[in-house]
Amino acid sequence: MSSVQLKITNPEKHISQPSEINERYNKEEKTKLAGAAKDFESMLTQMMLKSMNKTTGGLFGGGEGFGGDYFDTIFESEISSYMSKGKGFGIADQIYKKLTGENLDLAEFNADPNKIGEKLELRLKNIGDQLPFLTPSEMSEKRVENFDAIIDEASKKYGVDTQLIKSVILTESAGNAKAVSSAKAKGLMQLMDGTAKDMGVKNSFDPKQNIMGGTKYLSKLIKKYDGDLKLSLAAYNAGPGAVDKHNGIPPFNETKTYVTRVLGYLNYLNG
Repeated sequence: MSSVQLKITNPEKHISQPSEINERYNKEEKTKLAGAAKDFESMLTQMMLKSMNKTTGGLFGGGEGFGGDYFDTIFESEISSYMSKGKGFGIADQIYKKLTGENLDLAEFNADPNKIGEKLELRLKNIGDQLPFLTPSEMSEKRVENFDAIIDEASKKYGVDTQLIKSVILTESAGNAKAVSSAKAKGLMQLMDGTAKDMGVKNSFDPKQNIMGGTKYLSKLIKKYDGDLKLSLAAYNAGPGAVDKHNGIPPFNETKTYVTRVLGYLNYLNG
């Protein structure tokens, strides 16, 4: 069968039909439409960056490090937003023109691109805006899968959701059973020696003992804070004393980041 040649005189015709300027939208509504169009392009750009980072193990060492996944996600979000503030791929322009019949005036709607550094710093300091999803590296996710049987056993014994246990492990050690923190916390769920002893753990580097002990401790915290997951996670990281003293999540950047990371992984695993 011979191929059929199509003559396309206007390559953009399938993307955008000529339209009259739509006067139904006032300036405020056009600003919202422009923002939505740029956000949509930013989301697509972030998906592309995430796919690229996935093949390289992440820009911040997401494959092996304990914090790389989080900072990779922050970077992807911010750089995609920055790219869409410029000309980008033209997707936002096409959407905006389709809706209003006008070209998107970047100078009118864009924030100062020089503020990108300040915005990134703010995101890293203010963890109040919880990430909806935080995707772990393939390597860390596969490592955690090796302990599925133990996690299931711990979940049934102590009544803690399996996905929550996995999220804590991803955050604490990225699935590395031999991990040791600067504070000398050890193993998959990063148990301090005192906590390990209280939970009956004799060897924190033994995956089963560590997961059982960590889950037991997490279960106690969840009961202590009446099921408030954020407070329970904050206490797991900073200690119940710090949470009680501040009557909530302590104002520590490390703890705020920790809670956000666990919840981000949890949302991803439940999604």
